[in-house]
Amino acid sequence: MVKVLQIRQQQYHLLHHPRHHPIYYFNFSFQPSSYNNKGQLLVLHFSSKSNQTLSISSTAAAVAKKNSSCCLITKMTSFVENPVEKKLKMNTCNHLRHVESMATLPSGAGKISHLNSVILGEDLASEENDLVFPSNHFSSQALVSSPEKYLEMYKRSIEDPAGFWSDIASTFYWKHQWNQPVFSENLDVTKGTINIEWFKGGITNICYNALDRNIDAGNGSKIALYWEGNEPDVDASLSYSQLLDKVCQLANYLKDIDVKKGDAVIIYLPMLMELPIAMLACARIGAVHSVVFAGFSAESLSQRIVDCKPKAVITCNAVRRGPKVINLKEIVDAALVESTKNGVSVDVCLTYENQSAMKREATKWQEGRDVWWQDIIPTYPTTCEVEWVDAEDPLFLLYTSGSTGKPKGVLHTTGGYMVYTATTFKYAFDYKPSDIYWCTADCGWITGHSYVTYGPLLNGASVIIFEGAPNYPDSGRCWDIVDKYKVTIFYTAPTLVRSLMRDGDEYVTRCSRKSLRVLGSVGEPINPSAWRWFFNVVGDSRCPISDTWWQTETGGFMITPLPGAWPQKPGSATFPFFGVLPVIVDEKGTEIEGECSGYLCVKNSWPGAFRTLYGDHERYETTYFKPFPGYYFSGDGCSRDKDGYHWLTGRVDDVINVSGHRIGTAEVESALVSHPKCAEAAVVGVEHEVKGQGIYAFVTLVEGVPYSEELRKELIVAVRKQV
Repeated sequence: MVKVLQIRQQQYHLLHHPRHHPIYYFNFSFQPSSYNNKGQLLVLHFSSKSNQTLSISSTAAAVAKKNSSCCLITKMTSFVENPVEKKLKMNTCNHLRHVESMATLPSGAGKISHLNSVILGEDLASEENDLVFPSNHFSSQALVSSPEKYLEMYKRSIEDPAGFWSDIASTFYWKHQWNQPVFSENLDVTKGTINIEWFKGGITNICYNALDRNIDAGNGSKIALYWEGNEPDVDASLSYSQLLDKVCQLANYLKDIDVKKGDAVIIYLPMLMELPIAMLACARIGAVHSVVFAGFSAESLSQRIVDCKPKAVITCNAVRRGPKVINLKEIVDAALVESTKNGVSVDVCLTYENQSAMKREATKWQEGRDVWWQDIIPTYPTTCEVEWVDAEDPLFLLYTSGSTGKPKGVLHTTGGYMVYTATTFKYAFDYKPSDIYWCTADCGWITGHSYVTYGPLLNGASVIIFEGAPNYPDSGRCWDIVDKYKVTIFYTAPTLVRSLMRDGDEYVTRCSRKSLRVLGSVGEPINPSAWRWFFNVVGDSRCPISDTWWQTETGGFMITPLPGAWPQKPGSATFPFFGVLPVIVDEKGTEIEGECSGYLCVKNSWPGAFRTLYGDHERYETTYFKPFPGYYFSGDGCSRDKDGYHWLTGRVDDVINVSGHRIGTAEVESALVSHPKCAEAAVVGVEHEVKGQGIYAFVTLVEGVPYSEELRKELIVAVRKQV
């Protein structure tokens, strides 16, 4: 069995990779004259002789759009063995031994000279496992342009991880080189304490690498951040040099209020440019930032303040999302009152005046604690010495929902995270220096850390930050922004895709979107119908989709398509990123081979992996490593099809994924039973056509309390206040 892996306008390259057989290659010469005057490719027939090129001629009709994605699946009886590479070592590319190259699709043209052929033309076929190939033009210029190039790089990353990642890490600035070995790991709780280290002894600074390094390379005048306000006519931008100036001013202020290396700083800001500025300022002086999504309640914010005991809180007075104004300072004030009751007081609350949402006169103020950003930060120098840190020194804390109800403080360190986020961004989005990149995620989530701030800026990218709502003033706002800034890479969540799909194609098609070249999906599995709409309507059937699977804990992409390399199946995250060895295990922790479903685990460490849960390493081990000793347990279910493609099936623990955001059932249940009229509560996730999952609560009321619509609303409000 031989099947086409990659389409080329001038040459077809076939790869055969059964479990225990050599790799075979076939080259096909292509005659452009095979196109008819309607831009359709005529049916092909092949003559096959060992060690000869297979010629193509036009003999009958079959449909495929000229210069667009098409797929050719073949079944032949003769093979040409490549003598150079017999097969990949099974112990290093375990997941690929399940790949019998690609899928055999149902025949669209029947058997022609020992050939089963299917050509996917202008429209995708109906089966969910259809292959969608990148265009010839895209693949020809992609960083990873073919399956064999991916296999070559992946093979090295698994067989020689130290060499692979050292070569990449060497492209960054290090004050001192790391020790040997490059990494050390223990993922098996039966063999001792779980421990992961990468580049230990290496001295660096992620802010320096994101800003100073790019400026030194001559990119100081390049736009680093484009900011789009809530209203369509409100915008701003900062070059790399201007961004560094603002970062240094804030960093100097933080040092002035005695924030030192290792101290925590809470950031509770909406999507203003001041948010990444605050993150980078903390990183510059070695402080540990903890960004809290500016939509969380005072109760949730207070929990995080109590846990990490910050030296300062950075916030703004209010934010406007669509027509709605949210008073953030009021939430912070309530959280600080609550945290003080629990023994943790904060001396400084630096507040940015977001004038478009609220004037300072309307903002409640506590003298001696509260400070206006605009009054103090511009008075500081625009240069700030870098605090050089060890690769294993902490960079940030990000709290994520857990099944027990208490948020988990995921701790990421500097060196490995820096190298991994930059590398995953570069390859998963096929990044080019001319790209304009927009990720719709908030920096309150890991996606905003890795793929709004650090990953893009480390690559010298121009990044868009959007304060408003994607449906304000109407559902075409996203595509208006794409056209306004000539966005080339657009990364968003399936929830937003489904929401905009429901609103109708007209909002999309009224805009050009010609600048787009890569699309991306994050946060939850994207269903095939939404994938197809995203591909066909938003991307005009020409933009590959990087459907990424990863987590707060992983720091960066783990399973993802590489645009230009692999054909895609709508809804599948495809294959692992470099250096990642995913496995699917059963309830007993036994690895399952071939086509299967089970628990998704990872059997090796990677540079971007989190190192612990803040202040609770025991919970870290119990949650992620005790379920299946020797593996990192993701908490997600996964199936692998006969071709080796991975399909994420959702959470297998007590965490609900709502719009790509993880919410623990225990958190919601605790909020419900805090209401004096609620005796018991049980919460489950239910399918939601837009959000992926919704929350369904079963409650038992206190005896004698009647149910009413008013009580239902009170219970919902109770959850909103605490979660």
